[in-house]
Order: sequence, then C-alpha cells, then structure tokens
Amino acid sequence: MTLIDFILHIDDHLVTIVNQFGGWSYLILFAIIFIETGVVIFPFLPGDSLIFAASAMAANPKYGLNIWLIYLVVAFAAVLGDTANYEIGAWSTRAGEEHSWFNKLINQNNRLAAEKFFERHGPITIVIGRFIPFIRTFVPFISGGSKMHYGKFIAYNIIGGLLWTGLFTIIGFFFGNIPVVKDHFSMIVIAIILVSVVPIAIVALKKKMSLKKEFH
Repeated sequence: MTLIDFILHIDDHLVTIVNQFGGWSYLILFAIIFIETGVVIFPFLPGDSLIFAASAMAANPKYGLNIWLIYLVVAFAAVLGDTANYEIGAWSTRAGEEHSWFNKLINQNNRLAAEKFFERHGPITIVIGRFIPFIRTFVPFISGGSKMHYGKFIAYNIIGGLLWTGLFTIIGFFFGNIPVVKDHFSMIVIAIILVSVVPIAIVALKKKMSLKKEFH
C-alpha cells in the first residue's frame, strides 16, 4: 500500500483499521492528526479526509464509533499538534545554523507560501490556515519561529483547531454516507488536494516572475 493509495482511498483503509483495531482506532486517528499538524516535515498526511471519513463511519452503527469521541480526539490532537509545531519553530530559530540540516527536510515552497499567507493575514492565519492543507502544517512552525507571543498563539490555535475539526466532523457525519459522496470519495479527496496546491502554486509563480524581472 502506497501513501497515495492510502490518501485517495482513506475511507476503505479506515474501515480495515477499525475492523482490525476496534477501540484503538481512536489512538490511530489521534496519531495521524497530531503528526500532520505537529511535525512540519509531514504536511502531506490526510487530515481533512481522515476526519471526514471517520465521522461518516460514526454515522453508521455497524462500526461502533462514537462521533463525540472522534471530535474530542481529533480536536485535542490538532491543538496539541500545533502547539508542538510552534515549539519546533521556536527551537529552529534559536538553534540557527547549528541545525541547518533540519531546514533541508522542509519543503521550502510550502514554507514560503505559508509565510506569505501569514504576512498578508496576520495572526488570524492560525485559524484560516487550518482549512488549507500544507499551509496549516507550516503556520504554527512560522508562528514559533517569528516569536509570536505564546498566549496569543494558543488562543488562535484552540479556536482554529475546534472550528477545523468541528466542520469536517459535522460534514462527514451528516453527508459522508450519501451514495453519491461515497461513490466519488476519491474525487473529493483529489479536489481537496488540488485546492491546497493553489496558494503554493501562486506563491511559486510570483517568485519566478519576480526573479525574471530582476534579471531583465
């Protein structure tokens, strides 16, 4: 099983996970959401679609999942993940060149897109960025690196985490089992990925155009 296959068919794989691990599936949900939001080098994990798929399964009694427990687990993972990422960003700034190898592990285009987004919208980016895959992984990292006051960060972090997980939990629970949605789940995941690429592509294009102007 490849990562792409896991992402595009997260609903099928989640059924397998739940059938195999039962109640431990909540811990797996927590781990994936925490890693996606908390470890800056793993922005490609399927946070949105995972919450959506798990919530859709909770609406079906045969899987034995509790929608409120899913929400509490993913919300806590999201807030805790961003907090960890903030600390990683702060550490990265303090360490400087001593740990320059760490920067080589980070996708610089995604990082640049998040920085530009942060510059344009300010602290509210912590909330808005939650809804943009890739960007949401880099925003807390940049917040820590820019030495944003922790009290301000944690307030936006909690609000953003509760809203993001709440939205996809509600949508998944009430709409995830509609036949047309279930039949085209992979297309929905692809659409989410394409939307997430747009801000990154725009930043990369602007950077390329500015470089061309400098050389002319």
